[in-house]
Amino acid sequence: MAPTDTEARPSDIACDVVIVGCGVAGLYTALNLPRTTSIVMLSKGAIEECDSMLAQGGICVLPEADDFEAYREDTLRAGHYENRLDTTEIMIRDSRTVVNDLVACGVDLERDETGALAFTREGAHSRPRICYHEDVTGQEITTKLLACVRRLPNVRILEHVAMVDLIDGQGGACAGVVARPVEESRSCERASELAHEAVPTFAIRAGATVLACGGIGGLYERSTNYPQLTGDACDIAAAHGAVLEHMDYVQIHPTSLYTGEGTCGRAFLISESCRGEGAILINRAGERFCDELQPRDVVSQAIFAQMEADGMPYVRLSFERIPHEVIRGHFAHICERCLEAGYDICREPVPVVPAQHYFMGGIHVDTDAATGVAGLYAVGETSCTGVHGKNRLASNSLLEALIFARRAAYRIACGKSLAPETIGEPALDGRHRPCGIPDVAIDALCAPSSGEDLS
Repeated sequence: MAPTDTEARPSDIACDVVIVGCGVAGLYTALNLPRTTSIVMLSKGAIEECDSMLAQGGICVLPEADDFEAYREDTLRAGHYENRLDTTEIMIRDSRTVVNDLVACGVDLERDETGALAFTREGAHSRPRICYHEDVTGQEITTKLLACVRRLPNVRILEHVAMVDLIDGQGGACAGVVARPVEESRSCERASELAHEAVPTFAIRAGATVLACGGIGGLYERSTNYPQLTGDACDIAAAHGAVLEHMDYVQIHPTSLYTGEGTCGRAFLISESCRGEGAILINRAGERFCDELQPRDVVSQAIFAQMEADGMPYVRLSFERIPHEVIRGHFAHICERCLEAGYDICREPVPVVPAQHYFMGGIHVDTDAATGVAGLYAVGETSCTGVHGKNRLASNSLLEALIFARRAAYRIACGKSLAPETIGEPALDGRHRPCGIPDVAIDALCAPSSGEDLS
């Protein structure tokens, strides 16, 4: 069992790999490293407070080989054709292996009447290709991956510990991180502020450092992110020579729950999959005013324009076209949260307003999630793989994080790149397919696959 240290803090630690962040990108990196690798993981706040937990809609997958061109085109069109083709194609090619791994780790994804994976559709997708678990897919995936990591004897988790600097090694390589404990009430402060206090720090020296610190939502007045996501990794990595890319590429999500002026804290996201299943946006007069399945930036712009025309601080999202059984099943948690705010979405529209949601820029990395600093990797929202271009396609975020976490682990362990999968392979059968690193299979640590055909 991997221990979680919450009291005594070590003066110094030596390990093979230090991973800063405990969302899906950090967790999946740890799971794909050999069991002989000593790993230390840091969580700036509570381990459950990572944005991976908040992803509602789902995770994309290539349903069959014939969808490859359409999936790639949807991703490129949403990203205004500023996407990197090499990383985009790797993500799509490898999506089936990652979804198989998730099922093998015990992730419960929705099935159709035949027992195969069920797919939903979201904005800017030309067809359904999104796997999901109710309306809490991120929580389901993160919780199951965390359970797998906690079973690993080679992983140590330090909760409420922040990275405040990197350690410079020989020849300018990264040799680990400088860390310090952080009180729960201080976790939303930037590392640059925490670093200048007279609080003892300690070194975590490692051969490889993986930054998986999430995005920048904590810097915004209204965001769907946790407030401790303050862009620390970008600031610190840049100070040590890493290249930052597209720092102005910030995605605004069209529909967060409006609860009144001056609302503080994290905005509640109302998933795009609601619109994918038929929810419509209406103005003050109750009229539909846009195509809800356009890319997020287009829909957000339409909402802002309508708010100005109506003289209102919100528009409304109507679920009148969605059967009540779908609302109470697929969108049960959204329904519950809206009820808490005084809105029964089965009977009335709910007020929504755009909010900062996702960061497409970050630390520039190659196809193995390696930065320009030797020994330093970045995965998940912290990194800029170029997959998303200028605007992320819905439900590509969890997939991107997992794909490049796996590739980072392979590069760290083997010193070379992992070969991409053949388009449309392997079968979506839910069997874990280790990436070829000796002693890396997690079948014995995670829930076994039923072996049924999910394709």
